[in-house]
Amino acid sequence: MDMKKTLKRWRAALVSLAVALPLGILFPEAGERALGLLGINVATILGILPPVFILLGLFDAWIPRERVAPRLGEGSGARGIVLAVLLGAGSAGPLYIAFPVAEVMLRKGASLRNVFIFLGSWSTMRVPMILFEIQNMGYVFGLSRYGASLAGILAMGYLTDRFLGQDEKTRLLSRFGEEDPPFKSGPSFQ
Repeated sequence: MDMKKTLKRWRAALVSLAVALPLGILFPEAGERALGLLGINVATILGILPPVFILLGLFDAWIPRERVAPRLGEGSGARGIVLAVLLGAGSAGPLYIAFPVAEVMLRKGASLRNVFIFLGSWSTMRVPMILFEIQNMGYVFGLSRYGASLAGILAMGYLTDRFLGQDEKTRLLSRFGEEDPPFKSGPSFQ
């Protein structure tokens, strides 16, 4: 990789460093605090990502595409949507873990609609979140927020899948090793 591409790829980190370094020199206490927070965040990420990638590698190697595609693929209908919601809502860990999981799901034949629903469920419908909301804000708020989130996630998954053209879907899915994606034009709610 040439230097120009490397600099472009790391430009956000380099700009952050260029801003933080002089500020750390001008305000040493704030610089020490920022450096400590950076260390904590890096340690957290390094503690989470390797086990996740190991599990994803095992999932990718051990579970054949023939087991995933019928349950989460284009023809899965309402059953696939329910499974995508349950997988996302039952997840644990930060949102940045959901994206490698979504990539493996796409490689295994999951439909774009179900992957969008999975990501939305992971980000807004996790079980610990609803339990916290019910405990601290009451049943009415917790359940109404959960219901509104579910409706919004289903609508976004459906509309995103619906408005992506056939060419765009093919281009997206080909990035994950699927040259001839098994989808019909438009979504299939059954």
